[in-house]
Amino acid sequence: MKAPLLDLKAQYRAIKADVDAAIAEVMESQHFILGPKVEQCEHAIARYCGCSHAVGVSSGTDALLACLMAEDIGPGDEVITTPYTFFATAGAIARVGATPVFVDIDPVTFNLDASRIASNVTDRTRAIIPVHLYGQMADMDAVMRVAKTSGLVVIEDAAQAIGAEHKGWRAGSVGHYGCFSFFPSKNLGGVGDGGMIVTNDAERAEKLRCLRAHGAKPKHCHKVIGGNFRLDAIQAAVVSAKLPYLDGWTAARQWNARRYDQLFTESGLVIGDGSLSPAARDRSANGSRHLLLPRIVTDRHIFNQYVIRVSRRDELKAASTLEDAWSTIPCPCIFKSALPISAMRPARSPRVNGPPKRPWRFRFTQNSPRSKPGTWSTVFVISSAGTPQRHRPVRQRGPPMSGLRSRADARCTRRDRRHSQS
Repeated sequence: MKAPLLDLKAQYRAIKADVDAAIAEVMESQHFILGPKVEQCEHAIARYCGCSHAVGVSSGTDALLACLMAEDIGPGDEVITTPYTFFATAGAIARVGATPVFVDIDPVTFNLDASRIASNVTDRTRAIIPVHLYGQMADMDAVMRVAKTSGLVVIEDAAQAIGAEHKGWRAGSVGHYGCFSFFPSKNLGGVGDGGMIVTNDAERAEKLRCLRAHGAKPKHCHKVIGGNFRLDAIQAAVVSAKLPYLDGWTAARQWNARRYDQLFTESGLVIGDGSLSPAARDRSANGSRHLLLPRIVTDRHIFNQYVIRVSRRDELKAASTLEDAWSTIPCPCIFKSALPISAMRPARSPRVNGPPKRPWRFRFTQNSPRSKPGTWSTVFVISSAGTPQRHRPVRQRGPPMSGLRSRADARCTRRDRRHSQS
C-alpha cells in the first residue's frame, strides 16, 4: 500500500469552511497587501509565541534576511550558524555579504552544538543563528550566554518549530528575533509563501516594518534601502484561520511519535541509545546497529518531522511503502557556483587542521547523512528523503561575487569601465 507522506487535502477538508470564509473576506475587501488581516495575524502570532511584537513578511527566508538587514550586518561581518539546515539559513547571510561560520551539530538533536560556539567567536562575529530543527528547540540557554558575553545578536530560525517550548519559553521568544515560515508543509502553513518575525524589542519591530516595505516611512519616503518583504492578506487570513487548530494538530503529531516509538520498540529491531558515543552505541547493540529513534530533550517537541537514523538505509529505502519518502535524503551541501568561497569559513575544530580540501562544500560530521558505508545515516519518517548525488562544482570566472551581485552586473561593470577609459 502506498502511503502519502503529507496529505494537505485531508487537513483542508477538515477546516474547509473556516479557510474558505477567511479567503472570501479578503476577496470582498480587495485589500491584498498588508492591512487589517495581516495586523490580526501579527497580534495572534505574537500572543501565541509569548512576544510583544510580530511583523508579517513574505517568507521564512525573507524573515532571516530582514533581521540581518535590520542589524546592518554585511561585508566583513561573520554570523555563526549550523551547516545542517535548509539552504536559506546560510543563503540569507551570504545575501547581505557576510560570512557564515559553520559550527558542528549535536548528534542527538541535530541542532547547533552550543558548546562549540564560544571558540568560534572573533572580533568580526556579529550574530548567531541557531536553527530549531525538526520541531525541537536548540540549547538556547547556552546560546544566549555566549551572545551576552560577546555582545552578539541572536536570530532564531524557528521555521520548523512554531509552538516548541523549553523552560517556559517558546521558540522565537528567547533571542532578539524569531523567524517563522508559513510554507504549506509547515505545522502552521498558508496557501503559498509567507513568514513572520517576532521580537520583544519595539524599536527593532518598527525597523522591520520599515524594511519590509522598501524602507519607506512614511509611504513614498525611502530613508533606507529595504526590500519587498510584505505579507499577503490572503496568507495572513489562512494562517489566522488555522491557528486555533494548531495545538490539536501538535498533540496528534506527538501521539503519532509515541506510536512510532512503540511500534519500533515492539518490532524486535536493535534500537541504539542516542545519548551514547558511536562506539558505546555499537557495544549496546552488540555490534548489530539497526536504528536510533528521536530523543526529546526539551519540554515540548512539536515533531515537524519524526526522524530516525539507520545503518542500512538503502535496504530500508527498497522496502519502504511510503510514496515519496525517499525523494531527498537530507544532504545539506552548498556548492561553489551558488556561494563564493570567500563567503564561507569552516568552524575551528580540533578535527580540522588548515583549510578544507573541498572548500565549496559544508564540512560534514560523522553524524551527517553523507556518511561512509556502514556508518549511521539519517532518514525521515515524517519527511521526504533520496540518494545524495555528487555534483562537480561549477567554476566561476573572475573573482567571487557577493550574493547580491549577478554575472550580468559584473559584465555591466566591466563594460562601463572600458567606456570610461576610452
